[in-house]
Amino acid sequence: MAMELKQSLKLSQQLVMTPQLQQAIKLLQLSRMELLEQVREEMDQNPLLEQPDEAPFGDTTDKEPGEASMEAANTEIPADIADNRTPDAAPEFKADGDGPPEIDWEAYLNSYQFNEQTTASNKGNVATEDMPSFEANLVEKEDLVDHLQEQLGTLRLNEAERRVGMLILGNLDHDGYLSLDDVEGDPLIRLANEADVPMSVAERTLRRIQNLDPKGCAARDLQECLLIQVAALKEKHAPLLGLIIKRHMKYLESKNLPAIAKDLKVTLEEVVEASKLLPRLDPKPGRNFSGDDAQYITPDVFIYKLADDEYTVVLNDDGLSKLRISGTYRNALKAGGVGPGQTKEFIQEKLRSAQWLIRSIHQRQRTIYKVTESIVKFQKDFLDKGIAHLKPLILRDVAEDIGMHESTVSRVTTSKYVHTPQGIFELKYFFNSSIARVSGEDTASEAVKHHIKQLVSQEDARNPYSDQKIVELLKAQGTEIARRTVAKYREVLGILPSSKRKRYF
Repeated sequence: MAMELKQSLKLSQQLVMTPQLQQAIKLLQLSRMELLEQVREEMDQNPLLEQPDEAPFGDTTDKEPGEASMEAANTEIPADIADNRTPDAAPEFKADGDGPPEIDWEAYLNSYQFNEQTTASNKGNVATEDMPSFEANLVEKEDLVDHLQEQLGTLRLNEAERRVGMLILGNLDHDGYLSLDDVEGDPLIRLANEADVPMSVAERTLRRIQNLDPKGCAARDLQECLLIQVAALKEKHAPLLGLIIKRHMKYLESKNLPAIAKDLKVTLEEVVEASKLLPRLDPKPGRNFSGDDAQYITPDVFIYKLADDEYTVVLNDDGLSKLRISGTYRNALKAGGVGPGQTKEFIQEKLRSAQWLIRSIHQRQRTIYKVTESIVKFQKDFLDKGIAHLKPLILRDVAEDIGMHESTVSRVTTSKYVHTPQGIFELKYFFNSSIARVSGEDTASEAVKHHIKQLVSQEDARNPYSDQKIVELLKAQGTEIARRTVAKYREVLGILPSSKRKRYF
């Protein structure tokens, strides 16, 4: 077969992921906090981006935020800048009368490009030297190791005890337990060898640390942690509780108090009285020092109910829609006050980058608005009556309603939150599978979870509902569901099995 070389034409369609399209997709799936951080980074790097309240010199025009942002998105690039052509004679940019002074563009750009230090605005006109230093405003939260180390310094320890004590504190986890990931068995043996001290010294130092505040820290397991705290209790039944923890942790976990009473040869009432002391013990004594700060949710969109039982969608544009192209640069571009060379190339690149960022943010906000409007259309009963009336909904339903792809809807509902009359929810919360009903329309899985949570909250604590009993109660309400599904939903909701929910007091 002969080989030959020939040319041919072929017409085809393909999707080209341009940098601008990649940026738009990236912004679409960012959470609100991530987007605000991205905007701050862009404003630090791009001198052409500004917010209306910055009031740069040379821009004396007052505009509404919405007007300014739309003008920024629609700012036209001069022909010589867009085509990267050099004008034959660039007109001079001078002040007329009492207008703005003549601008040295190269120096101005260099000051933006190379000056990395920025100064916060001082709206109160307070002298800088009179304001507190930056370090004076910092607040550092005390962690568990620092808290214990401060107490350890008050003890009379010799050099060997102090050496192994610091090793113990350095190997505490977030809950306050002594653990080494790569060591099986007693981690104190490894620490004693590292500190080159006898095991008896290490044990003595460990016991002294375990009795510091909070008690139970540096324990090697849950049983040891609870026993340390029980030993500090002065109540009558504390010794019995210590014996129960030492010999019957499994029975105590499953709340099988009769079996404990039978094995210890005591009355059930005594076991119940001892068990009442359990809430005073902390199974994770270090969590109060290692807990993360509370994260507050700022909704991306609000749903308000109007007087005529209709709902309106309002975007939270705070900090997003006020971006615009700098008036100083915009006036200079219109007047032709930008000369050729690196200055022109710099402005050309930053101008296009700023316009694409503003347009991408506007597109992101419009998409969130459309998706939320569609959700309101499908979930009006939920907005009127609550979670029990949440309807089954999938991404395809909303995608077909607004004429977008499912992947776009998936991105726009990720890490986005909406404020509704029923509370604040993630947009993905409204998309859930359906559960068949004996009669009528199918119900949403989230609504079934809500029913299970209500049933458990209303049960008799001395005789809690089993999973099979919950199945029967749901069937009586018209919802057919398997027992294993109830067990799965119960675990998702963090509800214990009936044997562990049972109370004796």
